[in-house]
Amino acid sequence: MSSVLVVGLSHRSAPVTLLERTAVSGDRLDKLLHDVHQAANVDGVVVVSTCNRIEVYADVEKFHAGVSSISELLSRHSDVPLDELSKHLYVHYEERAVQHIFSVACGLDSMVVGEGQILGQLRTALKAAQANDTVDRALNELVQQALRVGKRARNETGIDRAGASLVSVGLGRAGSLEGRRALVVGAGSMSGLAVATLARGGIGEIVIANRTYERGAHLARSAEVPARAIELADLRQAMSEADIIVSCTGATGLVITPDMVDGPAFLLDLALPHDVDPAVRDLPGVTLVALDDLRDADDAPAAGDIEAVRRIVCEEVQAFQLGLVAATVAPTVVALRSKAAEVVDAELGRLGGRLPGLDDKAREEIAQTVRRVVDKLLHAPTVRVKELAASPGGDTYTEALRELFDLDPKAPEAVIRAEDVL
Repeated sequence: MSSVLVVGLSHRSAPVTLLERTAVSGDRLDKLLHDVHQAANVDGVVVVSTCNRIEVYADVEKFHAGVSSISELLSRHSDVPLDELSKHLYVHYEERAVQHIFSVACGLDSMVVGEGQILGQLRTALKAAQANDTVDRALNELVQQALRVGKRARNETGIDRAGASLVSVGLGRAGSLEGRRALVVGAGSMSGLAVATLARGGIGEIVIANRTYERGAHLARSAEVPARAIELADLRQAMSEADIIVSCTGATGLVITPDMVDGPAFLLDLALPHDVDPAVRDLPGVTLVALDDLRDADDAPAAGDIEAVRRIVCEEVQAFQLGLVAATVAPTVVALRSKAAEVVDAELGRLGGRLPGLDDKAREEIAQTVRRVVDKLLHAPTVRVKELAASPGGDTYTEALRELFDLDPKAPEAVIRAEDVL
């Protein structure tokens, strides 16, 4: 029987420079998914790769073998030596793994507590695993439930409103935005958030530079302040006219270098890998805020909201674990009831042979009575075994049920296979 294992690193366990080296996307993500899925004792895998974390969620048959295989593959795909990488890896297993992904979905594990982008990132991770045919039933249900838990936390608490986004926290260090000129490099979801945040702060004008002009123009039209789009080729000129520069592209190399910065400016680099060369910090009058600088942001949700979300996570973990127990016991219960039904049918058949003169009404009444008696006799032990299965060593009660009623060991497995097909 397999169990969920998480092996990963995040802003809590590793510096941004290491996260940059281990980040995967596109073909590299597909290759990592495939290689982990092909590893021994791995039945399914989902990889969550964001600017703040890379986590491998795997359905494994053996804990130590799973940790070893996944760690080695993360090292191989990132070209980071295993002894260097392992110092920053964390591992969660079974119930702790469930608790971790639920906490992640709720934003409790984010760099800025409460940010909502993680839900979209989890959906993207699940879709990638589905497209690569690496997600099995257990992991699919886990991630889907994590998404539901994340939505519940945001619907029932104020964590989403109270938790500032990375953009809000970063721009908060730029001082007043009133009447100033901003340049946003990129036109993705984070850039859209930057435009909205700048507009709320009273920025005077926004220029959007993007590799695809049409996407930049579309984002500019959505702004609630004067905004226009430019070609990426015009970036240098636009930087010389901007007071505040926010960059978050998907580029693999540097987008902004020291020679492009002309005069005093505030730069917010939200990209991973970095868009902005850290050397710009040495320029007079220039302030650079990057992801590492936001690690210990003080802008956090109210303590009450955090505690409320933690209670939700605990409730949901318990419910999910009970569901797993019920799913584990169910095949044995189905097999038991199936065997009981076979015995009842056989005995009713024999009764019909001994008393051929029974009319149909009497025959049906006898059949219903016998089935009710059997159902009542089986009700208590089947309910009780589900309750006991949730306790430590609970699997022994299921085994005892199989032994006491002399169930064919293949019967519960047949039920499981049938459920997997469905």
